Amino acid sequence: MAVGLLVGAAFAAVLVLIGVFKMMWRVAEPNEALIISGSKHTVEGLEEGMGFRIVTGRGTMVLPGVQAVRKLSLDLNQTELHVDCVTHQGIPLKVRGVVIFKVGDDFVSIANAARRFLDQQKLMAERVHTVFAGHLRAIVGGLTVEDMIRDREKLTGQARAACGTEMEKLGLIVDSLQIHEIEDPTGYIKNLSAPHIVAVQRDARIAQAEADRLATEAEQLAIGRMAEATRDSEILKAGYQAEQDKAAATARQAGPLAEAGARQEVVVQETRVAELEAQRREQQLQLEVRKPADAKAYEQRTLADADRDARISVAEARAQETRSAGEAEAAAAKAKGLAEAEAMRAKGLAEAEAIKARAAALAENQEAVVAQQLAEKWPEIVQAGASAFGNVDNMVLLNGADGMGELFAKALTMGGTGLGLARQLLSSMNENGAGKNGSSGVTPVVEPVPVAVPVQVPVDKG
Repeated sequence: MAVGLLVGAAFAAVLVLIGVFKMMWRVAEPNEALIISGSKHTVEGLEEGMGFRIVTGRGTMVLPGVQAVRKLSLDLNQTELHVDCVTHQGIPLKVRGVVIFKVGDDFVSIANAARRFLDQQKLMAERVHTVFAGHLRAIVGGLTVEDMIRDREKLTGQARAACGTEMEKLGLIVDSLQIHEIEDPTGYIKNLSAPHIVAVQRDARIAQAEADRLATEAEQLAIGRMAEATRDSEILKAGYQAEQDKAAATARQAGPLAEAGARQEVVVQETRVAELEAQRREQQLQLEVRKPADAKAYEQRTLADADRDARISVAEARAQETRSAGEAEAAAAKAKGLAEAEAMRAKGLAEAEAIKARAAALAENQEAVVAQQLAEKWPEIVQAGASAFGNVDNMVLLNGADGMGELFAKALTMGGTGLGLARQLLSSMNENGAGKNGSSGVTPVVEPVPVAVPVQVPVDKG
């Protein structure tokens, strides 16, 4: 029981001591200073016997009832400046600015501020405004408007320098002083700036005109380059189009050229075939006409010789039989037989040579031989050609009498009927000649050339 009381009493004593300690222990915040009065303290830089102690940034013991503790703010403060001034020229101005200040961090400044503003800290801004307003009026009174406009830093520096001593006495320091605006109710500053404004406007117009000129030149240059580029582009496009057209024309011509080449090759081949055919026909004529003609001529000569020998033998036999009839009659018979044999031999040789010459001519110039034979049989050909019109009822002549002449000429020279008749006549002539004269009987081949004749003219059949 006694132990519990002792423990409780000890615990209560500890709590009391803690409470008393908390009441006696005070701590200064970083932005404040503790002003402790009620005992004598010596502070460096302060006169002895000031009767208060300054504590910043730490804790300290304070005896309740014996010492008093108050706080002095070390925060920044500001005050707006609205000061009516008159320049050295007598021109009224209104200066607008701001002052940022605070209590100094050293103990002297804190002590000076504590003695002046400890219970009136809210009045610091008013006091500072009063100090700066008076000094600004004095400073502006010694300056001209031009000086203030051109060198505001000079005005700010003079104001800070003039107020520095008084602010130090108040325990305050100025962090910043800014002159925001200088108002001119009379318009002096505006008139002062008018020449400059006009000059600036003039320069601006000149600069704008120069810029416009340069811009125009640049635009013209750009337009020229665009036109040049357009021209080059059109030239290139025209070149490309020409190449395309050329390629297209070449492609379009490829077919006709290929076809023409093919036709040319066909013509070449046909010409070659015609040449080969002509050679073949020449060889065929050699085999079918000339060789048989030569053989026939040889046969005729052999037959003539055999016949001659036979007649001679017969004549000799007869001569022997009739020798007795008399040498005169025998000699006469012999002379007659010899004369007939020689005549027949000469005729056979002549016909053989004619056949040979005709065969050679036919081989070398078939058309000439045919023409000669046609000329020999022309009356029969004309008669046969005229008979072709025997069954014609109507015939249209395009050129009158000349057309009639051309019609009969074509019909007789190039018509299929006339040439067929000529062929028949030549064939019959050759057959007759071969039968009579021993020729080969080969008929020349003449190709018919058809001619279209419009027929609508009535023709008298009688």
